[in-house]
Amino acid sequence: MVQPPAAGGAPHDGLRPARLTVGVISAGRVGTALGVALERAEHVVVGCNAVSNASRQRAGRWLPDTPVLPVDEVAGRAELLLLAVPDTELPGLVAGLAATGAVRADTIVVHTSGASGVGVLAPLAAQGCITLAIHPAMTFAGTDEDVDRLRGTCFGITAGDEIGYAIAQSLVLEIGGEPFRVREDARTLYHAALAHSSNHVVTVLLDAVEALRAALWGQELLGQQTVDDTPAGLAERIIGPLARASLENALQRGQAALTGPVARGDAAAVAGHLQALAEVNPDLAAAYRTNSWRTAQRAHAPEEVFEVLSEAGRS
Repeated sequence: MVQPPAAGGAPHDGLRPARLTVGVISAGRVGTALGVALERAEHVVVGCNAVSNASRQRAGRWLPDTPVLPVDEVAGRAELLLLAVPDTELPGLVAGLAATGAVRADTIVVHTSGASGVGVLAPLAAQGCITLAIHPAMTFAGTDEDVDRLRGTCFGITAGDEIGYAIAQSLVLEIGGEPFRVREDARTLYHAALAHSSNHVVTVLLDAVEALRAALWGQELLGQQTVDDTPAGLAERIIGPLARASLENALQRGQAALTGPVARGDAAAVAGHLQALAEVNPDLAAAYRTNSWRTAQRAHAPEEVFEVLSEAGRS
């Protein structure tokens, strides 16, 4: 396996990347978690950039020995520069780093954007940097569990050549992740698939919680708790096991995991659901209809189900 360049000429054991000085821009949820993971793998985070109060508090908690510095100073200290900024800020950050010459040649520059490949880093590649896209396929909540979740997480990697892929793979493996390649021209589709599986699942579950709260408002379960709008309450406890089982069934059994009235072709039940949901929240009913339509397509539901859904769309 091709090894990353040694940090300051330091030797390595041939199995793991050489220890690197790491700079993190910026200390958000993703950057902080990856910085901690790299330090646990014996790299050294020598500087981070943190603008907001939340980022500064996060850096102070998770990277207490790391100085908070301006962007150019972080870049100048780093052999591995981690750009963990929102997608919309990445091109401007790269352009600024390139224009100021803040990044030394041969620096490994990694961004964590899911939607972008290495093309966005072209200005730094032209200055002799090794450019990589390494995206953790994981959601980050800013909690203590973020770092631990990186172990076993899959990382979508894109590089310009085999040397770059070898470096990216080594970095991911040593923090406990599982690397896989994503073509430069497939990054947007890759990111869309992840957003659909993560972000939209959250929306569907919270819509379901809202509907269940409306159905059970003020009721108690075994005299222990009353249904209200408190997060992590009774409605979530009811839906949680069902949702987890459905997720596991879908991942393990594929199309066979589909159950419920749409998959059974119970058009009357679907119509009843739409009416009941509309009384709680018309937007919730509209979302249910959209998901039911796609479910009906997957399940090859009878025409009666599509008729009910079409009628609901016209009303």
